[in-house]
Amino acid sequence: MEAPYESVAKELRTRILTGELRPGDRVPSVREIARRWGIALATATKVTAALRDAGLVETKVGSGTVVARPRGRHPSRAGSAARVVLTKGQVLRAAVLVADGEGIEAVSMRRVAVELGVGAMSLYRHVAGKDELLTEMVDAVFGEYELPEPGPAGWRAKLELIARRQWDLCRRHLWLPAAVSFTRPLLVPNLTAQTEWTMRAIDCLGLPAEVCVREALTLHGVVITAARAMADEIEAEQETGISLDRWWMDRRRRADELLSGGRFPLLAAVPEEVVADLSELFEYSLARHLDGFGVLVSRSG
Repeated sequence: MEAPYESVAKELRTRILTGELRPGDRVPSVREIARRWGIALATATKVTAALRDAGLVETKVGSGTVVARPRGRHPSRAGSAARVVLTKGQVLRAAVLVADGEGIEAVSMRRVAVELGVGAMSLYRHVAGKDELLTEMVDAVFGEYELPEPGPAGWRAKLELIARRQWDLCRRHLWLPAAVSFTRPLLVPNLTAQTEWTMRAIDCLGLPAEVCVREALTLHGVVITAARAMADEIEAEQETGISLDRWWMDRRRRADELLSGGRFPLLAAVPEEVVADLSELFEYSLARHLDGFGVLVSRSG
């Protein structure tokens, strides 16, 4: 009897081999497979891994998993794996590439090994397992840029700088907001250094230490909350093929019916693009948060 992932993989394999899905076409993401076929995310990940092992799909940054273009035969992985000498940096870069293209759920020791063309056991020389791999990925990503010392003049300019740097980071790595926690923080050097930098930016204000650390965490929360909304929207667009603008267009009649009766006059006066612009929503959230922190600073003397 076939395992659930094998039957789904066979169906997708047939669509690829018959030309229904052509080279370069995007295949369903791990989340989409799980939803469409009613299987667990871990099982859906096995589907993608099986297709990749067969050389039928490949990962393209910005496009996700697509049908692979035909290529010549390659030496067996068993033979090539023995000749490959990996570094920890290569392992982490491959893991981040998988997460960027397929989502954090797709990251596993086996999947990263496939990306590198080696056996999964080769990765254990550098990381103890998946949990450590994910932790090291977050640390590597937060190390992609350096914060200036001492940075721009004034506490507000400094906080704006680090918030926007983290926002840009989350836009490049959509999985990142889901990989960090406030209650159980990852104790890694690069992320810790950013918290320390934030606290130094406001250390001169004479605020208690607990206020400084709460501000550092709250500022990070402003970024992560907006970034999660952005990641959810991009994922929805990829899985449905419908942009947010198109989604609103499809629902314009319903929106007009709801808002035209005079019951919600303030909402009816709001331009549609205001709701859809997530970058502007982030900037507004950041500005209003810093306005409020500024009031606290002024009251503290």
